[in-house]
Amino acid sequence: MKINGGGSIKPVSTTGVQDVGSSKQPVASGAAAPLPAQGDKVEITSISAQLQQLEKILNDVSVLDSARVEAVKQAISEGRFRVDSEMVADKLLSSVRELLLAQQKS
Repeated sequence: MKINGGGSIKPVSTTGVQDVGSSKQPVASGAAAPLPAQGDKVEITSISAQLQQLEKILNDVSVLDSARVEAVKQAISEGRFRVDSEMVADKLLSSVRELLLAQQKS
């Protein structure tokens, strides 16, 4: 059994005004040609900058406790790791209850 770290979140492009430009779309036979783009622009708000800043902070935060992972790996390799099946069952049931309640609300 091998335990590796997860993926990382990649930040979105820079903030500010971006020129979308004209994208060429295929035209179906017999259909009218699309109108050329008139220099469309998209403005990214300051919230985007805040989100990028938050993403950078979150990328630096460890998602898991590496010391705990190493302890569990060691216990597994030495045959000392024991699973508390009652606790696993309780947490599984709790998770299913939360999922069902969330589905009922939506």
